[in-house]
Amino acid sequence: MIGYGDRARTQCEVVRLFQETHPDLPPLNQGTSSKIEAQYREMGHVMKVSSKRQAVVDDDTKLNLLLALEENLITPARQLARDNSNGKPSSLER
Repeated sequence: MIGYGDRARTQCEVVRLFQETHPDLPPLNQGTSSKIEAQYREMGHVMKVSSKRQAVVDDDTKLNLLLALEENLITPARQLARDNSNGKPSSLER
């Protein structure tokens, strides 16, 4: 809505226009409007971006971790995974 229609608008005008255009939605404040605009300018969209990243683990690493867990039930699985991903020897290789 910043450049919606015939001209550019201030954050205050965008908030007012949004509320007039979408009275059924919760009100928008200037801070939220600013964040949405910044995300659009940076990423080209305003879809929510997941903050969690999925770890990509190949089959050999999975097998090494399972074997390390089997041999060393005391060390937490997350610690073994960190050790393995950092290039450190796992308990399997020690």
